[in-house]
Amino acid sequence: MSGSHRARVRTTRDHRARTRRGRPRPVLPLVAAGLTATALLATGCSSGSGGHAAAQTPGAVQGLDQSTSGADDLQTAYQNAVKKVLPSVVSISTDQGLGSGVVYDDKGDIVTNAHVVGNSKTFEVSLATGGQPLGAKLVASYPPSDLAVIKLDSVPGGLKPATFGDSGKVAVGQIVLAMGNPLGLSSSVTQGIVSATGRTVTEGESGGGTGATISDMVQTSAAINPGNSGGALVNLNDQVIGIPTLAATDPQLGSGAAPGIGFAIPASTVQRIAGQIVQNGKVTNSGRAGLGVTVRGVVGQDFQPAGVAIVSVSNGGAAAKAGLQAGDVITKVGSSPITTVQSLTEALAAYRPGQQVPVTYERNGQQKTVQVTLGSL
Repeated sequence: MSGSHRARVRTTRDHRARTRRGRPRPVLPLVAAGLTATALLATGCSSGSGGHAAAQTPGAVQGLDQSTSGADDLQTAYQNAVKKVLPSVVSISTDQGLGSGVVYDDKGDIVTNAHVVGNSKTFEVSLATGGQPLGAKLVASYPPSDLAVIKLDSVPGGLKPATFGDSGKVAVGQIVLAMGNPLGLSSSVTQGIVSATGRTVTEGESGGGTGATISDMVQTSAAINPGNSGGALVNLNDQVIGIPTLAATDPQLGSGAAPGIGFAIPASTVQRIAGQIVQNGKVTNSGRAGLGVTVRGVVGQDFQPAGVAIVSVSNGGAAAKAGLQAGDVITKVGSSPITTVQSLTEALAAYRPGQQVPVTYERNGQQKTVQVTLGSL
């Protein structure tokens, strides 16, 4: 893990998209933003005659031509990525709101966020290529990773699955494009870079999120707005490297978004979870570590959070095999202090099933530590 993020985050499903059905779409205020660019042509500095300075002009012009060529190449790469990937990004409508999705295969499976599908079982899907909305049904939802798969009732000709990239090759500074349907504005594209990798983020439940703690997330400066959830974060190799899911909120702005801080579930997680849902109709191996316990938070004598009490232990689970019992209060996992249920979830997100980790707990007023071989969530 290169870092963890505990700032407030909000999911990016567009609850206002319900205006699409039977009510006029809201008129968004549009402000023209003028960008003034000042081009500086460096011709060199010399103590010689004006004729010598003139002799530098052809080289300077050649440098300008090369710079223009480089800009043209970059613009072409942007346009190619949009042309190749945007047809794989769809709009998903439910009775609760609007989100985005990515065509996973040519059989009509579409991957999106669990918080986009919510409690819905049927959906309307609009393709970026146009045409009438298509019906779709839920295959399965997996809230712990905030991912879900829906399937089109009928597969149209020319349905184009996305190509997913290698999460191990995602690096800070890479240029990325976020594609989706923010605020109901279909097939929108924003641009930014990969700001960080390996973030662990816990989404809230009050804003329509699942409350999931998700590890290895990609942080991006590309604008992520309501409606982008479930869409595509794309590199300039025309590959989906993540599913935009969360945007940070600035506590000083209340519920307002913190500009340039968005998070996407990495492609490796998307493929692992979606692949199992497509193949088995459910997730059989989450890849997430678990203790095999049901817990609740406890407070100390000062009424401050002081640990997590085990309510029950799963037979044959990781905790049971290590000798943990109902009534034990977990206070540390590895080097991470445990004070709340959320802190326990975040600590476990740093591990994988099969890893050994010391767990410190209190039993009958005595502190003990035991090595636990983690199981699956």
